[in-house]
Amino acid sequence: MKPNPLLDLLSDHCVHSGESLAKQLGVSRTAVWKQIRKVEAEGIEIKTIRGQGYQLVTALDLLDREKIVEGLKGASEEKLDVVVLKAVDSTNAEVARRLSAPSPDMPVVLADAQTEGRGRRGRNWTSPKGQNLYMSMGLTLRGGFEGLSGLSLVLGVAVVRALSVLGVEGAGLKWPNDLYAGGKKFGGILVEIQGELQEGQVQVIAGLGINVHMTAAAEVDQPWTSLAKHWPDHKWTRNELAAAVINAVTEAMGQFEDHGFAGFKDEWQGHDIFLGKPLAAKDGTLSGIGAGVDAGGNYQLDTDAGLRSVMAGDISLRVSV
Repeated sequence: MKPNPLLDLLSDHCVHSGESLAKQLGVSRTAVWKQIRKVEAEGIEIKTIRGQGYQLVTALDLLDREKIVEGLKGASEEKLDVVVLKAVDSTNAEVARRLSAPSPDMPVVLADAQTEGRGRRGRNWTSPKGQNLYMSMGLTLRGGFEGLSGLSLVLGVAVVRALSVLGVEGAGLKWPNDLYAGGKKFGGILVEIQGELQEGQVQVIAGLGINVHMTAAAEVDQPWTSLAKHWPDHKWTRNELAAAVINAVTEAMGQFEDHGFAGFKDEWQGHDIFLGKPLAAKDGTLSGIGAGVDAGGNYQLDTDAGLRSVMAGDISLRVSV
């Protein structure tokens, strides 16, 4: 959502008369009323108080490209093409479209809402307007497809690093691609390969969904939380969070290309919510105690027959009871 002069005036959450708003904006009171209706149609609640004026009810945290770019560090700012959209089918799909037109810059797409947000295995990703972070990055990595092993886990580490930079600790990682806090999911990662291997490089779309302000999601069928719910004492702003995540991902990708997942293994394991817990494969074929990941990012179970590895593309794990 682009910066809005009307919302800037209402952002103090005080009551402003239509006359004063019209004067400050240089428009008619009718134009103010029309702008109020337009903003409300975008999901922002504004109270109309008869005889007094208008009062903003919704807590504003609008995406602003300029503020995100201001938060980028050095090389990140120079090589990234940051795009902020009001709405899109999915940020991953938009990055795919942009990658089809060759460019020296890395596309980074953020949206205030997704109409067809996707999670792992084609599941729907709940994407209420203006509440969370929906972001995808087009990454170009050296090496073949085999060099991508553990990439989704590395992205999880990058998000945890970004939260740490913002002063927040205690985030957990659930193999292979979920972000947890207090036993509840607050984010997820979707990695998709784009096209074929060309000139020793492969293009990958890294989608990240992080619940920031969300307080209700009746359609979600698993325990969930948001950054604001779990860390309520921190002042969360999506622009600051987006910049921190972009910085952390670009830095992590350089390390990943040089050292592979092995360079992240111990760090990932330090946030593993499965470690030491009794686990079972959802299809019932395997059970054991969570023993962390191997150098390739496969999860290991300590079973009666010894250590057994589970590949991310094969089965999912759950805590057994």
